[in-house]
Amino acid sequence: MIRLTWVQPEDLIGHELRQAAEDGRACGPDAERVREIAARWHAAGGHDAPPRAGASEPGAARLRDLAGELLDELAAVPSPLPEPSDLDGIIAACPSWPGTAARAAVDPARVLGAWQGRAAGCVLGKPVEKIPREGIRQIAEATGNWPISGWFTAKGLPDDVAGRWPWNRRSAVNSLAENIDGIPEDDDLNYPLLALSVLERHGRGFTTDDVAKLWLDELPAGRTFTAERVAYRNLLDGVEPPATATRRNPFREWIGALIRADVYGWSNPGDPATAAEHAWRDARLTHTANGIYGAMFVAAMCAATMVATSPEEVVRAGLSVVPERSRLHEAVRLAAADAAREDDFERVVDLLHERHGSLHWVHTVNNAALVAATLIHGRGDFTATIAGAVAGGWDTDSAGATAGSVAGALNGGVPERWRLRDSLASSLTGYDGVGLAALAARTQEMMKP
Repeated sequence: MIRLTWVQPEDLIGHELRQAAEDGRACGPDAERVREIAARWHAAGGHDAPPRAGASEPGAARLRDLAGELLDELAAVPSPLPEPSDLDGIIAACPSWPGTAARAAVDPARVLGAWQGRAAGCVLGKPVEKIPREGIRQIAEATGNWPISGWFTAKGLPDDVAGRWPWNRRSAVNSLAENIDGIPEDDDLNYPLLALSVLERHGRGFTTDDVAKLWLDELPAGRTFTAERVAYRNLLDGVEPPATATRRNPFREWIGALIRADVYGWSNPGDPATAAEHAWRDARLTHTANGIYGAMFVAAMCAATMVATSPEEVVRAGLSVVPERSRLHEAVRLAAADAAREDDFERVVDLLHERHGSLHWVHTVNNAALVAATLIHGRGDFTATIAGAVAGGWDTDSAGATAGSVAGALNGGVPERWRLRDSLASSLTGYDGVGLAALAARTQEMMKP
């Protein structure tokens, strides 16, 4: 039996109830409605966690129908938090929104460094994705790689540690020191390719519909996850953006839009406002509120990192396009302050886990805060920056990729130990085997008027 994850109503309802707690519905004026919906689900035998793959339960069809009804009822409950998803509302909620600036001249080394850094950070995090923070540290310590300063390896890893913390099975085959050969495929690298494609095909005036059509043309459905898979399904059901982001989509504030935003920043050097607007057009296909803000935050940082001189300058640019009263703004602001104050990065991560430990490991808020913290604490050191993003123990390849992108650009390249053979694997048409140098040259073309 084929079980499609991330799309079945009975898999989604628990995540939507969790989202209701995060966006204030579960404790706001309509909290009783949310509690009543949860009670009906549990009384019918429903669970907050998805069933195991291949598991079947009596009354599964009945539960699926009920889950769909309850998802729609939850969607009708308004959130009491003032977190807009429309661009005008977002701009109005950002007192420090930057003015539109002329695109600055850029050293090509920064563009290549951004691509190299994104690839290196992604590959570093791949084998330990889904392993919690303590497991990552135990693996690294057991192989003489703590603090993390090189690729993970299975060589010399004691059996008891390996048994306690198994590698990510899909990634370890091509992302350990002993088997890395070029840059393996990953959604954190596929999405920047799609962003580059939409700019090349449709220009700087591209629309959300253009992004959606490109996905349907080029992105295999099996390469999508969480919010992206739900939105893809919605498109096939005839739902149009931005409803694709809200129809039965409890992942709309998770990290998916954030990992798609780098190219929109790189192609707008020194212009965080335009970069953020481009990221908004892309993100609204799949995300709302803090999910969109995460994409805008990263795009603005990537625009700044093409011309900035410090991580602090980059993070400030990112925060300038995030509504000040949002959960994301508060999380990033506090994380940056912790990183500037604490000498020990492990203490910084302790504080992040204390604040955000209840969030899913691929949520936007916790991962964006971690990225900001490691950028500030790393003080421009590439290795320390990607190591901190991965050691934090949430979405290791995504956080590593974003932190690496910024640090790689700031440094105009990455250290030799982090340079991979210049060939990127991809299931996207025309991209399999492409080199990062070629991608950097194409990105530079997108900077031109």
